[in-house]
Formats: sequence, structure tokens, C-alpha cells
Amino acid sequence: MNRITPSGFPTRREQGLIVDELPDEVLVYDLERHKAHCLNRSAALVWQHCDGQTAPAEIARRLATELDQPFDEELVWLALRQLDSLHLLQEAIGLPPQFANLSRRQMVRALGLAAAVAVPLITSIVSPTAVQAATCLPHQANCSTSAQCCSHFCNGGGHCV
Repeated sequence: MNRITPSGFPTRREQGLIVDELPDEVLVYDLERHKAHCLNRSAALVWQHCDGQTAPAEIARRLATELDQPFDEELVWLALRQLDSLHLLQEAIGLPPQFANLSRRQMVRALGLAAAVAVPLITSIVSPTAVQAATCLPHQANCSTSAQCCSHFCNGGGHCV
């Protein structure tokens, strides 16, 4: 987190992403890093409000209204920390000192059980490259190189061993 936004307000990244909004979550595919992220409703709402003009405290107020339940500023910071670490913000944001070194688990404990339902959560996977996604050839299949075989060995007779 060495770059900090000039305004101090978070701005979502829009370039190099494919975004698919679903009813209760948002799927984001990062074309530059080949990673797919699934933002739960809370994380998605925080990300959508990151317009570079809105402070985290205001984002929390807006989400409390939209979700019709309390939504603490600490939850916004938790989401921003995750979004930042996954490169889903244009520029890094500076976390308040009380949250800078806390793990997500410690943050949830500090917020209490009541907040656990609204905890922003982002799950990610790395997309396989074309070579990783390719199906290998089974034992005794015809092959021309060892890379084609599941065993990674193509014998001199042109069969996977």
C-alpha cells in the first residue's frame, strides 16, 4: 500500500476487468492478473460505492440504508482492505492505524457476532492457463511428446506410459 489516493477516498478499478452482476453477488474477472473474484453482497456494495468522491464513513451510512440494517464503518474498511489487496481499487488506500495490522478474523472478532452476517467477503481463484486447462492423454494413448501424457512420459513407440 505505497500509493495512496490523492483525495483519500477509494476509487474502484474499472479498466481490465469483466464484471458480471448477479442478484446477491458480483463476479469480477481481472484480465491482467487472470484471477476471478466473487464479491458477496456487502463487498459488492462497498466496491460499487467506491467512486473517488465518497468517504468510507459515508459508504457505511449508504449501505446501512440500502441493506436496512446497521453497517459499521469498520466493515467498509474490511472490504476496502480486501479490495485493495486484490487490486480492485485504482490506487491503494491508507488504512486507519487501528485496522492496518489486524487480520480479517481479528477484525470480525472486534466487530462482534452481530456484524458477522454483514461481513464483506471476497473469494478468489486463479484462472488456469490454456496449457494447464488442457486434458492430458491416458496410459497407452498415441502421443508425439511427453507433455501430452498424464504421466509426462511418451515412450519411443509413440505411446503414453
